[in-house]
Amino acid sequence: MTPTTSAVARALERIERLDPALHAFIEVWPDGALAREREAVARRLPLGGRPFAVKGPSGIRSYAARRLIAAGGVPVGATSVPGPGTVWQTWGQGAHGRTVNPWRADRTPGGSSAGSAVAVAAGMAEAATGSDGAGSVRIPAAWCGVFGLKTTNGLLPTPDRTGLASAGVFARSAAAAEPYLRQVLGGGGTPDEAFGLAQPLPLPAVYSEDLGFAEVDPEVAAVVRAAVDRLVAAGTVRLLDRDAGLLDPAETWTAVRGGAPDAPEAVRVRRANDERLDALFSGGALLLTPATPNRPHGHEGPGSRYSTALTWAFNLSGHPAASLPAGFTGDGCPVGLQVVAPRGADLGLLAAARAVENALPAAPAPPPPGHR
Repeated sequence: MTPTTSAVARALERIERLDPALHAFIEVWPDGALAREREAVARRLPLGGRPFAVKGPSGIRSYAARRLIAAGGVPVGATSVPGPGTVWQTWGQGAHGRTVNPWRADRTPGGSSAGSAVAVAAGMAEAATGSDGAGSVRIPAAWCGVFGLKTTNGLLPTPDRTGLASAGVFARSAAAAEPYLRQVLGGGGTPDEAFGLAQPLPLPAVYSEDLGFAEVDPEVAAVVRAAVDRLVAAGTVRLLDRDAGLLDPAETWTAVRGGAPDAPEAVRVRRANDERLDALFSGGALLLTPATPNRPHGHEGPGSRYSTALTWAFNLSGHPAASLPAGFTGDGCPVGLQVVAPRGADLGLLAAARAVENALPAAPAPPPPGHR
């Protein structure tokens, strides 16, 4: 491989070399990808032939993928999602077998956008699409040590009739995600000018370890709290004294997903949480939490703890939310910091995420398979 090798060719080489151990892809499209890259470069499209992966067998038809292709992005393959026969969705099944966490092969990468997060973490794609109905972008982003953003619910077309799922994008960092996300969103101007989150640093923020109800692994909480303290010390955020306690949304999410959004208890919980979140986000404040209450679990399943406990409230409320690498637990598992912004402030959230990652240590890449 020479320095002049194209970005798509480099991505395809890494897929061929690494995916037999990581199992992130269900399909790879080398000939089509190289042809698309040549066309994108020749036409001088905005993304200029940058490679990305799509989530699952239908990902190439998603709104986000179509936007990226139109802008000159090049899909290199479809990534793994959970196979049949599981009631928990934090794993994936690739063409070569079950998808493994690039940091610890005995752990799941999260899901359901499992392969997308692994592909980005291992450098097999610069970015990847995802969808998030309960945490399916943020959880694998957290557990694979990459950046993942769920857009505001309803902002982009989605086949999910419940309204819980929205499109998302993965990249190694918020900075790397920006060119892709801006094409998906179609936003103009700069992120710092977007949607009222243009205030100078420090950004006003509220920190909550558990949103008032979740049981959080103490070491996960400690990693995230240390990251938040670093942000405060760096002058990136200033913490506000606002109530971040919510009602546990588990039963409400289940009711909405099951087609009963008008059930009286679901309506009560949703209304109460929306009112509390409206007060919390007033003035453009951010909300900071751990992305998950637990570290990556084994391939046998999560046990009794919901990995979605800190994410699915924002699928119900519709707020955009992202996970950024915050550090590692002592056993080598990545931990994510969740950043939530006001509804519609997707580009503003991206700007805030960039400011946050600038104040934190750069996230490392996982070692190649077999070198852990």
